[in-house]
Amino acid sequence: MGKTGKRGCGCLIVIVLLLAALAGGGAWLWQRYQGFADAPMSGLEKGESLRVERGDSLPAVVRKLRAAGVGEGEALEWRALAKQLGAAGRLQVGEYALEPGTTPRQLLTAMRDGKVVSHRFTIVDGWNMRELRAALARAAPLKQDAAQLDDAALMKAIGRPGQHPEGRFLPETYLYTGGDSDLDVLKRAHQAMDRAVQAAWEGRDRDSVLKSPAELLIMASIVEKETGLAAERPQIAGLFERRLKLGMKLETDPTVIYGLGANYDGNIRKRDLQTDTPYNTYTRAGLPPTPIAMPGLAALKAAANPAPGDALFFVAAGDGSGRSLFAATYAQHQANVRLYLQRYRQQRTHSQPEEGKAVLEEAAQDTATAAPAAPARNGARR
Repeated sequence: MGKTGKRGCGCLIVIVLLLAALAGGGAWLWQRYQGFADAPMSGLEKGESLRVERGDSLPAVVRKLRAAGVGEGEALEWRALAKQLGAAGRLQVGEYALEPGTTPRQLLTAMRDGKVVSHRFTIVDGWNMRELRAALARAAPLKQDAAQLDDAALMKAIGRPGQHPEGRFLPETYLYTGGDSDLDVLKRAHQAMDRAVQAAWEGRDRDSVLKSPAELLIMASIVEKETGLAAERPQIAGLFERRLKLGMKLETDPTVIYGLGANYDGNIRKRDLQTDTPYNTYTRAGLPPTPIAMPGLAALKAAANPAPGDALFFVAAGDGSGRSLFAATYAQHQANVRLYLQRYRQQRTHSQPEEGKAVLEEAAQDTATAAPAAPARNGARR
C-alpha cells in the first residue's frame, strides 16, 4: 500500500474514533439529561410551593428554585426540557407544589398546564357574618382585601350595594388558589346562596305563609340555629309556619341572641327576652328584619317545605341527644318543660362548681318558662 493509502486509512480511523467519542459523549449527555429531568429535586420540604408571577421567564423561575434550595440542572438543561415539553414561553401564573419527590419534568408540565395548588375555605352552617369574617381573616394564603371594609363597603365591593350581608353566603367548601382574595370567595358564596334560595323558592309549598325568597332565607336561618338535627328541621319550620299563620309571635331565642350582639354572654335571661330590639321575636310579631345566620341547604329545603302537624311549642329534651320535645298545647308544653328542667338539674349537679350552678339554673328557668306562648327553644346550636 502506498503512502497515500496509509494516510487515508489513518484519517478514517481518526474519524471513526472521533465519531465514537462524540457518540459516547452524546450518550453520556443524554443519560445526564434524562437523569436531571426525571430525578426528584433535592432540598424540598413538605408543604413548599413556588409562585409564578405575571411576566416571569424560565430563568426567573429557575432562580426562584435555587432560592428554595434546588440545585439540580444547568440553565441549558432547564431550557432543553422546557422546549421538549412545550413549556417554553407558556408558564402559567399561579402557585405550584414543591413537594418532596417532585421532578423537573413534573414541575414544568404542571406550570405549562396551569395545575396550580388549590386551598380550601369552608363556611360552616349557622355561622353569622361576624364569624365568617373572622374565619376569612385567619385563612392563608387568601389575600385580605375585605379586612378594612365595613359590611356596607364589603357588599358594594362584591356587587351588592345596599344589601344586608347576614345570611347571604352559602355554607360550603370553596377552593381557591394563591392570589385569590377573600372578596373572590365571598362573591362565589353569594352567587351560590342566590341560586340555592331561588331553587328552594321555586320548589316551595304553595300554601306557605312566606311571601318572598327573602322571607324564606330569614326563616331558614332561624331553623338553622334552632336545631342541629336534620330530621327536626322540617318539624321546626312547620311549627313556626303555623305560628305565623295564627298570628302568634315566633318567640325564638336565637333571634334574641342575634339582637344582643356582643352583649350576649352565653346565657339568655328573662330580662333579655323582655328587652325590645328589631330581632326580639318575643316583643315583635312576624319575622325579624334580616336573616340571623348562614343557613345550609337542608334548612332552606325545610323552610320551603315545612312538615305538617299541630305542634306549636318545643323544648330541648335535655337527655344529651340534641332532640326536642314538641307539643300542640301549652299544658303539654309545660309538662315537657318540667321534664327538661329535671334532666337539666340532674346533669348539672355534678358537672358544675357551686358558684356556677345558680347562674345556670336561672338561665334554664328563664329560657324554658319565660312566656306562656313561648316555643321554648331546643338550644342545640347555641
